[in-house]
Amino acid sequence: MARYPSLKDGDYLETLFKRFPRGVKPLLELHDALMREPSELDAATRELISAYVSGLNACRFCFGAHKAMAQAFGIDPELIEALVISGPAGAGVNEKLVPLLDYVRQITEAPGKTTDHMAEAVYAAGWSEDALYDAVAVAALFAYMNRILEGAGIEPKPVFSAPSEDELKIRREGDYTGWGRKAGLID
Repeated sequence: MARYPSLKDGDYLETLFKRFPRGVKPLLELHDALMREPSELDAATRELISAYVSGLNACRFCFGAHKAMAQAFGIDPELIEALVISGPAGAGVNEKLVPLLDYVRQITEAPGKTTDHMAEAVYAAGWSEDALYDAVAVAALFAYMNRILEGAGIEPKPVFSAPSEDELKIRREGDYTGWGRKAGLID
């Protein structure tokens, strides 16, 4: 059941944003800035982080959507499942990603307990301050999005569980503001 009386069962993010349009355009622009603009973290890694954070937060909509986005950029969806269940060290991710994803997990689950030692481990793995900032910013964005969607009771779309090659291509080639325009959410 939708948690807002103006929404119906089966409504998705588009309907939520049409009903509550305040801030949607800058939010989608922020998605593009954090998820698609040049960064030491490629789009696949940023989508992996967004799916991971969403999995940790048990946001089924964002977990499914960004697992499919990560898949569009070449990330194995089973790796993302393993990451949420086993953590970075047990999931078989690239060794360089382990301290970065450990940091993301910490700021997601208990941000006040994040330590200098954890940041030092990220730098020792070869990441820059910019990469750490980008990872934190993506995690923060999806903490916000997870709460918006879970607060509204929005369920995942069926396409997330088995996206077609065409769907993956659209995700890989698109951006967030373009999606917003196509959905009639922004001009």
